[in-house]
Amino acid sequence: MEARKCITELDPYVPGRSKEEIAQEFGVKKEDILKLGSNENPWGPSKKAAEAVKEAVLDINRYPETNLKYLEKAFAEYSGVNPNQIIIGGDGADEIIDVLAKTFINPGDEFIVPLPSYMYYEFLFKPYGAIPHYAVWNVEENSLDLDSVLEAINKKTRMIFLCSPNNPTGGIVTEEQFRAVLEKIKDQNTLLVIDEAYFEYSEVTNVELLKEYENIFIIRTMSKVMGLAGARVGYGISSPKVIEYMHRVKPVFSLTKLSYIAAITTMEDKEFIAESIKNGIESREFLYNEINKMKSVHIYPSKSNYLLIDIHNSGFTAAELTKEFMKRGVIVRDCTSFKGLDEYYIRISICTLEEDAKFIKIMKEILNE
Repeated sequence: MEARKCITELDPYVPGRSKEEIAQEFGVKKEDILKLGSNENPWGPSKKAAEAVKEAVLDINRYPETNLKYLEKAFAEYSGVNPNQIIIGGDGADEIIDVLAKTFINPGDEFIVPLPSYMYYEFLFKPYGAIPHYAVWNVEENSLDLDSVLEAINKKTRMIFLCSPNNPTGGIVTEEQFRAVLEKIKDQNTLLVIDEAYFEYSEVTNVELLKEYENIFIIRTMSKVMGLAGARVGYGISSPKVIEYMHRVKPVFSLTKLSYIAAITTMEDKEFIAESIKNGIESREFLYNEINKMKSVHIYPSKSNYLLIDIHNSGFTAAELTKEFMKRGVIVRDCTSFKGLDEYYIRISICTLEEDAKFIKIMKEILNE
């Protein structure tokens, strides 16, 4: 049985590696492993959410909520929009991206992604017959090459994906750049998709643009600041018309009962959210400042919970360096799989300050700094 042509030609998505994998492969204790490869919240979930999930676990023989009005209202209040501008999905934000494709993409439609950026857009859109056009993210300046996006837009462009902060570089797209794109597409059937998965760390959001433009869709997730990567909860913000279309095809039971409980309880725990943001920014700045002192690598400033590191002058490729880290029980991200980057970049994400200090010590040891 042969798969469709677009599937056989699809490059598989490469996720970050787990502690279990590294413990088994390199013979290190799972509890001693430092994980800086998947952009997670290292302080864990809200304690209130964890307790609520424990209490709800005996109800998992029942189907989950189909009426997500309370959670929609919580996300709307958090985002400063109306509940009819919110759609909620399981599998983090990935289901939301898939529903965008199901709702709006016809075979032969085109979408634009600047490289390097989050590659899951392409992974989810190609099976629907969408064709990618690549724009440019200027890595050295850590900024969007706006002209490359504007020049890629044509009558077949159905969506434009701009990740801000950009993954894996950590740079942001400015409001002026978003407005330039929106003005270029205002008279055509094109949606600007702004991925704000990490917006809390940048302390910048583009929700206000929704008051002026209807052809914007903002992606968000509870996998980062909210500490619910394992619960897989994401949401989108757009015009009521776009949201209504998407609800026609979104799976009814995409959010599990326990994920719903974890999400609604976390949104109520405002102290936890504020503390997660503060701790995350503090950890990021500590890592940047320490690594910026090293001579054999170059680290880029970031507005997210991860940092991109250029290792061209380190004497290692990304594969070699990540292996050296794994031997010592540390997981970092080899960025070779990101289109637009060569084999000399790694990405690290935040840890607790204690773990950060351990990581810096190990990194200096490997690089002889």
